[in-house]
Formats: sequence, structure tokens, C-alpha cells
Amino acid sequence: MRDQDHRDEAERNDRAETDRDNRDDRDETPHERWDRNFGEILQEVRVAQTGVQILFAFLLTLPFSARFGETLPRDRAVYVVTLLASAAASALFLAPVSYHRVVFRRDRKDAVVTTASRLAQGGLVCLLVAIVGAVFVVMDVVIGLGAAIAAGAAVGVMCCSLWYVLPMHALARHQPRGAATHR
Repeated sequence: MRDQDHRDEAERNDRAETDRDNRDDRDETPHERWDRNFGEILQEVRVAQTGVQILFAFLLTLPFSARFGETLPRDRAVYVVTLLASAAASALFLAPVSYHRVVFRRDRKDAVVTTASRLAQGGLVCLLVAIVGAVFVVMDVVIGLGAAIAAGAAVGVMCCSLWYVLPMHALARHQPRGAATHR
């Protein structure tokens, strides 16, 4: 039954997207649209994954540096959370590839696109935690706690503003009056 519920939801989403896409004057079938959406998600994930890999590699080397043993317990605690958030982001950004491999050629592109989008959103949240944590640790070691809190908060606000507030604002600004929001 759960499979049927998922297909019904995907069909409703597909109809809503078809309506939106028809307003955009796109001449594509629902399958072509799912393929295009999947390609777009993969490209977005590739960009984000590169940053995550660089950050993760940097974090993996930190404990082996000479000064790491001199860090305060709070910095080591934040470091551990940051490392785990970076690992989680990496896993979430790689998951759509594995998911696609498992359901490949089973007429489930709608599920792949929907799931990949949610996984990417989760990856961005984990990446946000990792970036803020990395900035905090470096600033605390280099300058001090006050600067670390300020810099971490500023970077967190900046990322949230650029990643979430800006696109939501654009959606709200371009939403036709009386139109229902679409997930």
C-alpha cells in the first residue's frame, strides 16, 4: 500500500509541476521533465560534494597537526560535531547516486528525483553545521572565544540567508496572487 501512496503523491506532484511547466512554455513530457530535474539535482550535488570533500579532508588532518593537542576541550567537542556533520553531508550528497543505481530502470524516476532533492536538502543542513563549526574552531584557536562566536554566527546567518532566505524571497515575490504553494 505504501508504494501506491507514493505513486499517488508523485502523480499529484507531477500534475502540479505540469501545470507550472505549461506556464513556463516548456515542451516536454513528464518523463523528460523528471530526467531534466534529476540532471539538475546531480549537477547541484556535484558542486556541493566538492566543497564537502575538501572540508572533510581538512578536518581529517587536523588531529595530526602539532597544535591540535593544545586545543581547549570545547574546540575538540566542536571539532567532533563538525567532523561528523561533514561526514553526514558527504553521505547525504552521495546517497542519490546509490539510490539511482538501486532503482535504475524500474520506472521510479519520480521517486529518485523527490528523494534526491530531500537528501540534498539534508546534506546542505549538515554542510551548514560543518562550515559554522570549522569557522568556530579556527577562530577560537587563532583569536579567541568572542571572535569565534561572532564569526560562526555571521557565517551561519550568511549561509542561511543565501541558501534559504534568498530563494524563499524570490519564490514569494514571483508567486501569482492566490496561487497555492507547491513543495
